[in-house]
Amino acid sequence: MEYLERDCGNTPRTRNLRLTAIRSFMKYVEYETPSALDLVRQIRALSNKRTQERLVNHLTREEMKAVLDAPDPTKRSGVRDQAMLYLGFAAGLRVSELVGLHLDDVELDGPYPSILVRGKARKQRRLPLWKEATRALRAWLALRGCASTSEVFLNARSAPLTTSGFSYIVKSYIRVAASQCPSLSQKRVSPHVMRHTCALNTLQATRDIRKVALWLGHSSLKSTEVYLRADPSEKLAAIEKALPPELRRGVFQVEDKLIAWLSGQKLSGVDPWPDRAK
Repeated sequence: MEYLERDCGNTPRTRNLRLTAIRSFMKYVEYETPSALDLVRQIRALSNKRTQERLVNHLTREEMKAVLDAPDPTKRSGVRDQAMLYLGFAAGLRVSELVGLHLDDVELDGPYPSILVRGKARKQRRLPLWKEATRALRAWLALRGCASTSEVFLNARSAPLTTSGFSYIVKSYIRVAASQCPSLSQKRVSPHVMRHTCALNTLQATRDIRKVALWLGHSSLKSTEVYLRADPSEKLAAIEKALPPELRRGVFQVEDKLIAWLSGQKLSGVDPWPDRAK
């Protein structure tokens, strides 16, 4: 762990992620090699390093609209990219969930179009789609054509799109959208920022952190509570309910009799302090 920070230049957050992976492997070693139980317990007893908890980065509605309008709808790649961006913002998909979406997972027929998302730890969830997202996805499926793979989104070689390929696409459209929305140039936008944006939009619409956790596929509310710190609307509701105390008026007031008498003496030309020269 010290080597990762000192020589590799990893941050404490990355160090903690590596330690989590090592602990997971030690659980496997514990059952496969009982003779190493003492060593396994020592390694699993290592504690995480404290890190600074920053607020999640997200986009405003104006910034999100600028990104969605960035692809060129007259090109095949633009139709595909717009469908992916809509799914990223509307469904809050992880990059692996987005590029791993299969044709059988898409249900556009019927009153409620939806997609089947295959998340972490083999957990599945079904999510409804915006009307705009449904329209963009239908447009892409009409142009997709036949391919040997069942993934929904393909690259220029008709092969499944990779996570790095989607990251490159997002960064390229962020540069295009920054010309229409200058605030984007001051933000570091990654594909995961779309997931954060979807989570905060869902929280502001429902005011229920449990629904946000269900939407994102979180197994624990601890992973979702980070959005409560980033959403100021919850704090504004608390301010509205908690009335501030009235300020106590000072004892010394302008209409005090002494001040009024002194002001009158000054206006009449009479010095109220005749002995001050002495």
